[in-house]
Amino acid sequence: MKSFRRVRLMSFLLMALMTFSLTANTTPISAAESERNNGVKVMDRVRLAEKNRQKFLGDYQSLLTRTDPDLIAMKERLVYGEIVERGTLNDHQRMLVTLVALAASRTLEEMKIQTEAALRVGLSPVEIKEALYQCAPYIGFPGTESALRLVNEAFVEKGIPLPVESQATVTEESRFRDGLTAQKAIFGDSIDKMHASAPEGQKDIMVNCLSAFCFGDFYTRKGLDLKTRELLTFSIVSALGGCEAQVKAHVQGNANMGNTRQNLIDALAQMLPYIGFPRTLNALGCVNAVMQDS
Repeated sequence: MKSFRRVRLMSFLLMALMTFSLTANTTPISAAESERNNGVKVMDRVRLAEKNRQKFLGDYQSLLTRTDPDLIAMKERLVYGEIVERGTLNDHQRMLVTLVALAASRTLEEMKIQTEAALRVGLSPVEIKEALYQCAPYIGFPGTESALRLVNEAFVEKGIPLPVESQATVTEESRFRDGLTAQKAIFGDSIDKMHASAPEGQKDIMVNCLSAFCFGDFYTRKGLDLKTRELLTFSIVSALGGCEAQVKAHVQGNANMGNTRQNLIDALAQMLPYIGFPRTLNALGCVNAVMQDS
């Protein structure tokens, strides 16, 4: 009996020793592998930032690179190491969204360099101008004009003739009719109900200005299609902040035009470094509220 117990004890000790040996050998390796994998991801982010930064910005260096290198490194690794590598937007869409976000948020310090980036990835001067013109009904003419002055400076430095070719399609006689057609193409027959319910004394704003000015003068222009214009309008009103009712309306407009929920989420991700988290999250809440199942 004692011999049997000794055999069982030895077997137990041997198994325990083997388990300890396996654990001792594999745990450090697993931790090391995890650390190496994380290091690879970090280096990928750094390398991607360097590659994409060159693609979009060329040899441009912010003056803050010398005085505030940590901040610029965080910004560029976020923008060029993460955001431009994610999602459904192409380079043209990313740059158009960036330009209107800068204009809408009145942060124009980067307007020239981002205009140059837009040209570098293949956007035409007309497309850039039309994206900025699209801001006017939502941020007003002074803010739009301030952004355009910097765009024009970038164009002149690049030898691009001004003015660019006009993209207007309406006349004084047709702007209301054509604007209403564009408005209904995006929002459907609900526009008729909105016109009918507009209070007296407000119809000039809710009917005439909205259909003739906002949609007639801008949405009917060539250079950008309705689908792109509606994506930019969503981006503009999201960047403004405090416009949740309008953001929700244009989320639905984007859905009607064929832009997906992910397209809108990716537009917000593109704008995040320029407009900050509060406005980004508020707009994201609007997207989720309107396009829950998309």
